[in-house]
Amino acid sequence: MRIFNRSLLAGICLTYILMAGSRAQEHHPEHSWDYGDALGPSHWGEIKPDFATCKNGLRQSPIDIRNPQRAELPPIRFDYKSSPLHIINNGHTIQINYAPGSYIVIGEKRYELRQFHFHHPSEEHINGEAYDMVVHLVHADEGSHLAVIAVLLKKGNANTAIQKLWDNLPRTEGKEESVQGVEVNAAFLLPKTLGYYTFEGSLTTPPCSESVTWYVLKSPVEVSAVELAAFSKLYAHNSRPVQPLNGRVVLESK
Repeated sequence: MRIFNRSLLAGICLTYILMAGSRAQEHHPEHSWDYGDALGPSHWGEIKPDFATCKNGLRQSPIDIRNPQRAELPPIRFDYKSSPLHIINNGHTIQINYAPGSYIVIGEKRYELRQFHFHHPSEEHINGEAYDMVVHLVHADEGSHLAVIAVLLKKGNANTAIQKLWDNLPRTEGKEESVQGVEVNAAFLLPKTLGYYTFEGSLTTPPCSESVTWYVLKSPVEVSAVELAAFSKLYAHNSRPVQPLNGRVVLESK
């Protein structure tokens, strides 16, 4: 009887673990950090040991891009395909999780597009100035090295690609929604010219891991005042302040 009880208990524990893993994959929001005063960026590094890099790291993002060095840099080759719309309001931003098969190639390195999300205003500054918003397209190679493309957004004409997302905003915070019959293509978020700045940095949210190569596209993309207002109703400010360069060099493509 004891053996039976132990087996039953083990089965219950295993079921619980699998359910917990499933819930984690649904991206339920973790509100141990935010963009306010008590749990905001100035305190991220103190909230838990896993976030210490937010305070102690020397290659933190975002940054204010000033006096970049012009260099012969390889072009970014984009090969984005349409993806069924999987969208989530995760408590910190609006994020779109992308289907496999879309990627970028930089030099000899290939990175697959995993997801993209938005910050308001832009986290990246150019010569001390922020843009109205930014979209971060997050890619990873086979070794889990990250490459993030930042597309700056400024107020102007309506953006049909972004409006399609706003038309399908999740009704519930923390649960990914798959929108039947709707596809998105991240290629429509890109500017016509693809020159860029690049530097070594980090995630801009906890745990602020310093494992990211950043590519900030120089040409912004327009979004309408109505589209900006729609996002700001959800997230009036979800941007980390710029971080010290600490001797890093920012390169600019010719």
